[in-house]
Amino acid sequence: MAFLAPIAIAKLETLALRAKVIVEGALTGSHRAKLRGSSVEFAEHKEYSQGDEIRHVDWKVLGKADRYYIKQFEQESELTCYLVLDASASMNYVGRSLGKREYACNLIGALAYLLVGQRDRVGLSIFGDARNVRWAQPKAKADHLRTLLAMLEEVSDSPQVGDEVLSSALERLAELARKRRGLIIVASDLFETEGDAPSVLGHLRARGHDVVLFHTLDRDELDFPFEGLSIFESLEGDGRLLVDPASIRRIYQEKMKGFLEHCEQQCLSQGIEYHRVCTDQPFEEVLLGFLAERAGVAGSSSQRPRGQAT
Repeated sequence: MAFLAPIAIAKLETLALRAKVIVEGALTGSHRAKLRGSSVEFAEHKEYSQGDEIRHVDWKVLGKADRYYIKQFEQESELTCYLVLDASASMNYVGRSLGKREYACNLIGALAYLLVGQRDRVGLSIFGDARNVRWAQPKAKADHLRTLLAMLEEVSDSPQVGDEVLSSALERLAELARKRRGLIIVASDLFETEGDAPSVLGHLRARGHDVVLFHTLDRDELDFPFEGLSIFESLEGDGRLLVDPASIRRIYQEKMKGFLEHCEQQCLSQGIEYHRVCTDQPFEEVLLGFLAERAGVAGSSSQRPRGQAT
C-alpha cells in the first residue's frame, strides 16, 4: 500500500485537513477496529430489546441461533484518552524530512481526530515549558476537536522554548488523571538531562492506565550522517561543540543504540506499548500499525516500526 510522504502531508493547509487525510489513509487498510483501552472487555450476552444499539449485535450468534443478542461490556462508557505532546526545545530539530515537533503534532492531531470521531473523551497535555502549561480537559463533544487542533497548530507553527523534562510533565499528568483511568498516548523523543521517563510511564501503567509511547526521532539522530568539520549546538542549552563527525560517529551510534534499547526494554517490561517512529515514516503507516496492534493483529508489516541505529 502506498502512503503519502510526511512532507507532502505537511503541505496541506490546516492541521484539521492533515489529520483527516492521515486517518482516512490509514483506514483504507484492512484494520478498522474501534480504538479501545485495555480496560474495556466483553462480559456477556443479553437478548436484544428495543432501544439497544445495533452496533453491539453479535452477528455470529445470530447466524447460529437465529436470534438477536447484544454484547455487553464491563465498561459501557466511552474511552478516556490523554494525549501528551513533547514540545520541549529538543523537538525543534529539523533534518532532511519533517521536523520532530511538526511530525508529532500531526500524529497527535490524527489520533485526536480518530478518537473524537468515535465519541471518546479526549484530553491534551502539551509540555516543554514549565512556565506555560497547556492542558485541555478530556471531553467527548464534537466541537472539542477544534480546541485540541488549535492548541496543536499553535505549537506546530512556531519553534518552542523550554527544557521541561518528560518525567516532570508525566508526574503532573498523573495528578490530573488520578480520578479516571484511561489510555495515555505520549509522543516524545525522550531526551532529558535528568529523570527517567520510562519509569514514570511505568508508574502510570501501575495505576491502571493503558500507556502507549511513540518514541519520535529524526533519521539524522539515528544514522549521524554528518560529514566535514561541524559545529553542533544544544537546543536546550548553550553548549557548542566543534568536531569532525567521522571521529565520533561510532561512539555516538553505540550510545544511541544503548539509549534506544534501554527505552524500549524499560517500556515493554512494564507493559507499555512502545513504537519507535522516524520523521520520514508515513503517518498512515504508523497509525495503521498502531491500530493493528490495538486490535491484536499479529505479524502486520506495519507493526511496531523501528528506526535503525547502526
